[in-house]
Amino acid sequence: MARLTLREVRALRLGALLLTGDRGHALGAGPGGVARTVERMGAMQAQDLASAQWSVGVRLPGVTVHDVAAALERAEAIRTWSMRGTLHLVPPRDAGWMTALMNARPRAAAAARRTQLGLSDADLDRGHEALRSALDGRRLTRGGCLTAIEAAGVAVDGQRGYHILVDAAQAGVVCIAGQDGREQVFALLEDVATAPRRPERDEALGELASRYVRSHGPVAERDLARWTGLPLRDCRAGVAAAGDAVVAVETTSGPMLAWAAALDADRPSTVDLALPGFDDLLLGYADRAAQLGGVPETAVVPGGNGVFRSTLVLDGRVVGTWKRTLRARAVDVEAHDLTGMGVRARRRCERALQPYAAFLGREPRVSWA
Repeated sequence: MARLTLREVRALRLGALLLTGDRGHALGAGPGGVARTVERMGAMQAQDLASAQWSVGVRLPGVTVHDVAAALERAEAIRTWSMRGTLHLVPPRDAGWMTALMNARPRAAAAARRTQLGLSDADLDRGHEALRSALDGRRLTRGGCLTAIEAAGVAVDGQRGYHILVDAAQAGVVCIAGQDGREQVFALLEDVATAPRRPERDEALGELASRYVRSHGPVAERDLARWTGLPLRDCRAGVAAAGDAVVAVETTSGPMLAWAAALDADRPSTVDLALPGFDDLLLGYADRAAQLGGVPETAVVPGGNGVFRSTLVLDGRVVGTWKRTLRARAVDVEAHDLTGMGVRARRRCERALQPYAAFLGREPRVSWA
């Protein structure tokens, strides 16, 4: 086929990311939508719970934040440190093999910090065992987990307790299974993932590559490496294991990988979007030029500190950012124009924010800074 233009890459990515006019239909109606969304996306960034909830909600038109929160309480998806040392939403049955496959590097990278904190391998082992005992058949808040670890003779002051909890999650011992107000609630992963998948390594690499290319493609190899945190050799092995479902394509930005079935499908209609800061439209790629369309990345990630601002997206391109303030019955949104939009484009952005306000059950009030 002919080389894909940047516009075609952008359109295919929107469809892959479930951010087009048929997104609700693509996932199917009815119960289980949150589970299907997370599985279809492979994993969804979730260090900020409110952003993760809207990342799911924007792909399921008509659901509310309460619907998504209830689905997470039912463990349709769980939050855990599955890759890159960062919290993600993942399907429960896949959490075990994903953490095993992708956490060797993050755990090794955290070793120096644990040494600075005075945490030994023996401390980690005692912490893990304390969590296994305290969480056996029950759930505890983060504070309750730290109390259990301390009772086992391991100090949790400073960041020590946090590092033990994260390492236990990266080792596949625990996961976040809910919220109690602002506090995370932990459970044993084996208690939540009652029917875990256990693919062999080659199969797991192939599954990971397939899910990523299907949910993000077209992508470059380094996009896959950046998303998974795996070395390129593992990513290439995964692409090979994916078989004919993943194909190489030429684009004006260089060679990429695409989901074969998506190339032959009709392009769904685009929609104007108000996305949360950590949505995969940007975060899911090493090279974000197609979606930024000339907007400096520093306008969305000021300081390059990994904290992404919420974005306004027209025709698949970022045109602005926004931040919210919750009121009793309204959500105040301060919008920032990054491209010098006209009145009509700004009105489109304002309408794009209405589904978010409905998701929260509040009235939108938009102002431009």
